[in-house]
Amino acid sequence: MSDAVQPTAAEVRAAAEAVKTALDRHLAAVERRSGEDDPAVYEAFNELATAAEAYDELLYDRYDEVTPFEIPGTEDALPPYTGPEEPNALSVLIRRDYAVAEPQRLLAQAQRVEAADYDDGADGEASGTVHGALGILFGEFEPDEIASRHKEFGLEEGDSTLWVTAADDHTDPGEWLEAPFEGVDPQRVICRFDVSTVFDDDLDDEDTDDEPARRLAANAEDDLEEELDTGLDEDDLEPLDADR
Repeated sequence: MSDAVQPTAAEVRAAAEAVKTALDRHLAAVERRSGEDDPAVYEAFNELATAAEAYDELLYDRYDEVTPFEIPGTEDALPPYTGPEEPNALSVLIRRDYAVAEPQRLLAQAQRVEAADYDDGADGEASGTVHGALGILFGEFEPDEIASRHKEFGLEEGDSTLWVTAADDHTDPGEWLEAPFEGVDPQRVICRFDVSTVFDDDLDDEDTDDEPARRLAANAEDDLEEELDTGLDEDDLEPLDADR
């Protein structure tokens, strides 16, 4: 870091004082908390984390030193639940990310599905592109089935998350379809479940696969065949149920 943009000693000292103030406020909030999920404690925790992170960065930039504290990440943390104790309705929000690892496998599987439809008057051309093949496969198979068979479709799993949120009433048909993921109130999230390779550091030494932890056992016997080349034959793939 150049001297022109280095923080001053006074700025580092001010950041340290901000940490002390935030620490006092956090302790005070804890001492007078009204329950396990007191919003005041949550707010004070975030303020302390922000102040400590700022101080740590300035300390490093100015003196090339760090603090001994590890601040838990707060970006993905949920605030205390404030929804109804007995929800009348709920929404399940799911996101799964994939990489197209083997386009030829993806295209071949889509062509199999389309071939069965072609006899019924399909145009037989949509599976010639990756985006067309994805449309065919995701239209033919349920998302959970694609998740469990992603390797067969030439996909590689990325991060995934599932949020269960509480609602006061059932929504009218078609009400949220144009913007399904907007307006989610974090304080109405009952629970969430995340899967990511960033959690692999917590696994035992023998569990060093690139897949998320909970996928290791499930996919242990689903090893891929040798890598496909551009001349992939249909005999190299397990047949799909074309009568779905």
